[in-house]
Amino acid sequence: MLKGRQTNLLIFLICNGLIAVALYMQHVMELNPCYLCITQRAFIIITGMFALLALLQNHGLKIYGFLMTASSLGGGFFSAKQLWLQSLPEDQVPACGPPAEYLFDAFNFSEALGMLLRGDGNCAEVQWTFLNLSIPGWTLLAFLFLALLSFSLIIRKH
Repeated sequence: MLKGRQTNLLIFLICNGLIAVALYMQHVMELNPCYLCITQRAFIIITGMFALLALLQNHGLKIYGFLMTASSLGGGFFSAKQLWLQSLPEDQVPACGPPAEYLFDAFNFSEALGMLLRGDGNCAEVQWTFLNLSIPGWTLLAFLFLALLSFSLIIRKH
């Protein structure tokens, strides 16, 4: 079994790897992230930041474990939401919205954030698959794995 510091380091490295893959897909493969993709990236970054703080402080493992579990499950919710949008029949897919940059230019922060969290028709488009799973499917698996690792920090005896 991994020690607390090792678990935090592993979570931090996984989060960095996930962001590196997302940036590779965006800039090299030229896949444009939708609103929910951006939201999921934010949750990955938040989870990774909690792991880094826990690693640097080396105490409060249960608290950081709870925060990382919560942020992982939050990100998993948005992955599942995107998978649901991708499963909708074409006539039930919501309309596509403007690029995220425009949202923050044209609307106040809370309105733009609300639109990001709801997703739009762009989120229903499957741009890439591997082993029959789309990007949010793989991201959901990653979030669930991160949640399990994080939860292990809560339940272990120190």
